[in-house]
Amino acid sequence: MYSVQESHVRLAQLPKTKYDKYEKNTHKCDLLIGVLLIRWEEERSTDGSKWRFLEHKGPVFAPPYEPLPDKVKFYYDGKLMKLAAPAEEVATFFAKMLDHEYTTKDVFRKNFFKDWRKEMTSEEKSKITDLNKCNFAGMNEYFKAQSEARKQMSKEEKQKIKEDNERILQEYGFCIMDNHKERIGNFRIEPPGLFRGRGDHPKMGMLKRRIRPEDIIINCSKDSKHPKPPPGTKWKEVRHDNKVTWLASWTENIQGSIKYIMLNPSSRIKGEKDWQKYETARRLKKCVDRIRNQYREDWKSKEMRIRQRAVALYFIDKLALRAGNEKEEGETADTVGCCSLRVEHINLYPKLDDQEYVVEFDFLGKDSIRYYNRIPVEKRVFKNLQLFLENKQPGDDLFDRLNTSILNKHLQELMDGLTAKVFRTYNASITLQQQLKELSCCEYVPAKILSYNRANRAVAILCNHQRAPPKTFEKSMQNLQTKVIPARKQLKAAKAEHKASHDDKSKKAVEVKRKAVQRIEEQLMKLQVQATDREENKQIALGTSKLNYLDPRISVAWCKKFGIPIEKIYNKTQREKFAWAIDMAEKDFEF
Repeated sequence: MYSVQESHVRLAQLPKTKYDKYEKNTHKCDLLIGVLLIRWEEERSTDGSKWRFLEHKGPVFAPPYEPLPDKVKFYYDGKLMKLAAPAEEVATFFAKMLDHEYTTKDVFRKNFFKDWRKEMTSEEKSKITDLNKCNFAGMNEYFKAQSEARKQMSKEEKQKIKEDNERILQEYGFCIMDNHKERIGNFRIEPPGLFRGRGDHPKMGMLKRRIRPEDIIINCSKDSKHPKPPPGTKWKEVRHDNKVTWLASWTENIQGSIKYIMLNPSSRIKGEKDWQKYETARRLKKCVDRIRNQYREDWKSKEMRIRQRAVALYFIDKLALRAGNEKEEGETADTVGCCSLRVEHINLYPKLDDQEYVVEFDFLGKDSIRYYNRIPVEKRVFKNLQLFLENKQPGDDLFDRLNTSILNKHLQELMDGLTAKVFRTYNASITLQQQLKELSCCEYVPAKILSYNRANRAVAILCNHQRAPPKTFEKSMQNLQTKVIPARKQLKAAKAEHKASHDDKSKKAVEVKRKAVQRIEEQLMKLQVQATDREENKQIALGTSKLNYLDPRISVAWCKKFGIPIEKIYNKTQREKFAWAIDMAEKDFEF
């Protein structure tokens, strides 16, 4: 990203025809946007290619399995049993999770046992027929001891590991793209393990197999130094596709989805893609009223397909529902989106809790996360839903004249580049901005951050970004309370001392006591704000919306306007990802 000074220089060096195009961009934000556009005009070809040269070292594979020491015992039905390496490795995945609630779930245990048996020898398979008779306690204790030993490592040992990781990063963590050294994101291949999934995923517990060189497709320039596979192996394929930005890809075995090694979020290409995404959402802002008026008119259409499309679009807009095409090939989970809703997923209430025309949604969304919501809707929407439900069974499609292809084609006609996700991005960002305007009225920094998190939570709730309460939640709340109680006692004592100091004629003594009261009040308020924030955030995941749906310029502008350090909102990785926004946005930025 260019600085403002560099931007002025870049603009000054342009031909007059291009300079005229951007000479009105005197605002820092507009100026930098102009420079971004110029960079694309200068550096991007018109044939859709993303790069001209790409060179990298390929991925770092997970280390091979090391068999357990002989002292670590496994028992089946009370009898000692030595497992061959393939079965032992998979057994360790389960043993490491023994204290986790996943290993108590029937689906997880069933899927694990089925896949584990595939790795057993015929002899092992004939003996091990019941997971309940397996004793993984010895393995579990061994891994706990290993974990504790890592915590107790000497400073020198930790430094050695740090240096090794840095060496690997320097060798594999960067690529050369069009004469620029760019950081790679996930250059390490995920080790094998057990699939967890989100929510009540039907495939939880299945074995995520080890990824080998023969599974990997490498993407690089023809004229580059190609990555070398580990000795004695070969890549699945080496291709030279400059229409994509990924460096390597493979197909994982659980859901058959394609995984990629991509550039780091802080890279130039990723930053430009982010910027374009939020600019598309900002374009929707200019025509959203027209689109809303149009789908309201379409509720009255004589054609059922148009009515269904209009009602679905209303839900995508109002409730930030996904269109419904997120299911990966081969995925068996009964997950749905707006277009694939069935009759059984909604209930209609003409009146409920003093509200009229209430629709109740209950279905599994993306990643098997349950979406449950009761929402009052406009009367015509309610009447249309009643019409759509007529003469249908619970398993029938609610929108039987609609699919995601039809909807996406219609969205493109409404606005170039418009998708259901653009609606989601627009509604998330505009909600954050509106919430911040309403909530940001306090003076104390921790209270301002609480206000920000509350605004972010409103978005997370809109987008159905849920999470299970952290295991450490109760303990962390108790720790906070143990700090609050003595702080209150200190404050009471400090106030008493301050009051007594007024009998002293020394103004200095009075001021010292007053400042002591103020300091303790601030400490107490900080603790109380932290407790409130954690309680409200117990089952809401803020990270997804913050990283993917909220225009970062809104947050940056808010920080600059209210004097909040950026690091209070974005961690180091996030600040790298949103460097373009931190550089662009001024305090008066409007989404």
